[in-house]
Amino acid sequence: MPARGELPVVLTVAGSDSSAGAGAQADLKTFSALGVYGLTALTCVVAEIPGQVQRIEAVDADLVIEQVNLLLESFPVGAIKTGLLYSGEIVARLATSLRGRREVPLVIDPVMVASSGDLLLRKEAIEIYERELFPLAALLTPNLDEAATLLGEPIPDLTTMRAAGQQLVEKYRVPILLKGGHLGGDEAIDLLFTSDAVREFRAPFSRGVYTHGTGCTYSAAIAAGLASGTALEDSIARAKRFVSATIAQHFSWSFAGGSTLHALNHSADAG
Repeated sequence: MPARGELPVVLTVAGSDSSAGAGAQADLKTFSALGVYGLTALTCVVAEIPGQVQRIEAVDADLVIEQVNLLLESFPVGAIKTGLLYSGEIVARLATSLRGRREVPLVIDPVMVASSGDLLLRKEAIEIYERELFPLAALLTPNLDEAATLLGEPIPDLTTMRAAGQQLVEKYRVPILLKGGHLGGDEAIDLLFTSDAVREFRAPFSRGVYTHGTGCTYSAAIAAGLASGTALEDSIARAKRFVSATIAQHFSWSFAGGSTLHALNHSADAG
């Protein structure tokens, strides 16, 4: 437990989202909501809103790594999470920086495709991701689209999802939280695969909410739990409740012409 006046510290290495619903901004909101101190190392700047990615500009890889190294040397970081890393060079150099810090749990949200369908991670980076960074993870949190990209086959139902998760944990030999929100249905079902067990996490599926940042928020909440000394499964269970509340209690703005914009509510009451 931290001493009086101290907070657990979490570092997010991620992109900057101009609409503040995803990326590093969503991570910081999540960290604050869950009582940990958030640090950021930005990898890119994204001009986007829910449903639309307009432009991405990378941060120089040297600057990304200088951010990471300075923060790790200066703060008692209790967990690290990664989001959009943008390029193979950033992935490889980040892996080099983190390889000597295996005692700090690393949650990898392998951000590849936006909710809008836009490709966010450069294709050449995926192989480097798998070879260099994935082996360092305390947890990988792919959604079904990302898992399908990694496995090269679609995941249309819960049965296929179970088989896919087993393939992923055998392939990467680290715990896998496979997120099933894209399946639809009455419940959002996620499956945690470890070397010897599978556990389900369920929550009501919120219909009619069109936002982004759920994966960022979920993985940030898990990292917050790990930094606070909470066990992995308990961190996931709390994170699941939190992200479900941010969706169910989302913000909404209506505009002339009938358009509506939604955003996650990171101050939501998770109960």
